[in-house]
Amino acid sequence: MTTFVPLKDLVVPLPEDFKGFTLAPTEYSPRLLQLTFAKSTVEAFLAAMAEWPIQALEYKSFLRFRAAKLLDELCEGSLQPVLINTLVDRDTGGMLVTAEGLDAVEQADDMVKLATAVAHLFGRSNYDAMSGQYYARFVVENVDRSDSYLRQPHRVLELHTDGTFVEQDTDYVLMMKIDEKNMEGGNSLLLHLDDWEHLQTFSSHPLARREMRWTAPPSKKVDKDVFHAVFDNDNQGRPIISYIDQFVQPKNFEEGNWLTDLCEALETSQHKVSFSVPVGSFVLINNHFWLHGRDRFTAHPGLRRELMRQRGYFTHAKVLRNPRQ
Repeated sequence: MTTFVPLKDLVVPLPEDFKGFTLAPTEYSPRLLQLTFAKSTVEAFLAAMAEWPIQALEYKSFLRFRAAKLLDELCEGSLQPVLINTLVDRDTGGMLVTAEGLDAVEQADDMVKLATAVAHLFGRSNYDAMSGQYYARFVVENVDRSDSYLRQPHRVLELHTDGTFVEQDTDYVLMMKIDEKNMEGGNSLLLHLDDWEHLQTFSSHPLARREMRWTAPPSKKVDKDVFHAVFDNDNQGRPIISYIDQFVQPKNFEEGNWLTDLCEALETSQHKVSFSVPVGSFVLINNHFWLHGRDRFTAHPGLRRELMRQRGYFTHAKVLRNPRQ
């Protein structure tokens, strides 16, 4: 897991005003900020990126950082410090990012370009084994026969963090909605660890720091188990979490029942945030203290939702990382 230096030593100076975008708290939670790119910024960015198709970003990883540079330059250098400060700040750590004029599935490649630029201003996206790329696009439909809840529309995808079953550091998660048809329900669900009523009870339990085994189903294309505890601390002693109910493998009666209680306490929290993400927008969260999930959909034969995921690690020079034990 990642250890952060104190925020006062980490943040970079903010500009006096923002160029090319606006920033404000969302109506859903003061911890979740709304960042909106102006249509003129989006159009100028896509024009600057026109010479590079998505395949170029897939094949040449350094171009992802050039995309980031182009976007930040269009914002006159004001975007990068906002992203860094927000994502490492324990009091926020989350954004809903919207790009004006980017709201149709026919613009899917442009959506990936913009999300890639944002992610590479503060970090780098990990290799996604499920897709074989630095990002994954996947579809949720009315009928599903997959081996995890990710694509199953008629049940809740419970609160969790990403990267629990891989050895890569997973500091952030970015989830973008590319398309949606015949949809009712399926809201995004978030819970900030510091808002959870039962944090002290579970993070101080003897099993909270016990190493457990985490494994993934075949669709994840990860065949090596990893071992880590559910809870750890940042360097200020505050709890951080790495947890998903589907992939943890308790070894005995005690662990199995503690994990069941943990799951129930998360799912029944009165502080879960529920909201709909517009097509072309994405949620960007710190993966160590924000849990995320998805509510169930109402059945419809033409139900379709396409999502794009990026997740990875922070590359800001002052973020310190300890190897997972």
